[in-house]
Amino acid sequence: MSPLFTPTRFGAIDLATRIVMAPLTRNRAVEGNVPSPLAPAYYAQRADPETGAALIVSEATQVCREGLGYLHAPGIHTAGQVAGWKRVTDAVHVRGGRIVAQLWHVGRVSHASLQPGGLPPVSSTDVAARRKAYTAEGLVPCSPPRVLRADEMPGVVAQFAHGARCAMDAGFDGVEVHAANGYLIDQFLRDSVNTLREGWGGSLEGRARLLLEVMRAVAAEAGADRTGMRISPANPLPCGAPDSEAQALFGHVLDALAPLGLAFVHVIEGQTGGARDAWPFDYAALRARFAGGWLVNNGYTQAMAEEAVAAGRADAVAFGKPFIANPDLALRFRLAAPLAAADPKTYYESAGDPARGYTDYPALGEASPALPPAPPVGDA
Repeated sequence: MSPLFTPTRFGAIDLATRIVMAPLTRNRAVEGNVPSPLAPAYYAQRADPETGAALIVSEATQVCREGLGYLHAPGIHTAGQVAGWKRVTDAVHVRGGRIVAQLWHVGRVSHASLQPGGLPPVSSTDVAARRKAYTAEGLVPCSPPRVLRADEMPGVVAQFAHGARCAMDAGFDGVEVHAANGYLIDQFLRDSVNTLREGWGGSLEGRARLLLEVMRAVAAEAGADRTGMRISPANPLPCGAPDSEAQALFGHVLDALAPLGLAFVHVIEGQTGGARDAWPFDYAALRARFAGGWLVNNGYTQAMAEEAVAAGRADAVAFGKPFIANPDLALRFRLAAPLAAADPKTYYESAGDPARGYTDYPALGEASPALPPAPPVGDA
């Protein structure tokens, strides 16, 4: 039997297989950054642990209004958003699935037009990100941010804690803190971005402080055994380089968080969507410092995933883009069936037809997708 089809456990969350659906931004939220009416069907199509994902990590969901960097990305901080996500988690649970919410704050990867009152986005630096934000005018260069003051930092931690409480109220099985890929927490981690000299920057311990305080606050709300963390220690983009002490930095983070007993760590190996060896890093040494579930991601094929699990380098593997066009990815792996190709033009929204490239990819043997019935709408 393939090692991918054996059960495992992340803290309090049972996984029927080692196949996880990675977070996938799809930019289909509606007014108020509420998940799309089609989101319950989209997630439910992929939720059966026998044919799809044993665990779904939701698309990134901002924990506050200031955390928004992409138009039509869903949030998890208002009553309306909680109600929208409750319909998603209900649909996933009807299929026997498990789903955790990814908690997100983009920091400087934003534009003033997306911020409350048109103010600058916030960060650990006043240097604009060399990226583009998705606004009502399309993709535009990110706005120059302002540096968060020391007295504002407890409020940022509280925003993540509030997002975690909202996620649990929405029926999620747990949460994953997004501390990767150059977003707010990663901006504080990297000395290539963090220009603060003390308190929340400067030393290795100062740069790690935001992540550590967020993880403790989120674990207190969701339960440590239902809390995970996503990191990208050797991703050179979008900041030009990882932290200059990346190995020591992330070793310090895992050592400091060890007493919590987190459910899992989700590691992006190399450059997101790019080279897996983009920057030297010893992932095995990092894993040796963590006793919980070890989830790996970035360009894995079925064969690569099987080898990683069999060799003990990972407890589970997260697949991203393959799940877009293959809602029954696990079944296709079982049967050695060919994988369908997704249309990149519909990764993010699809003009005129919200289902196109979202809920219209069929499972094996289907002419059109079988949409599960919508679950009853519960009180939010």
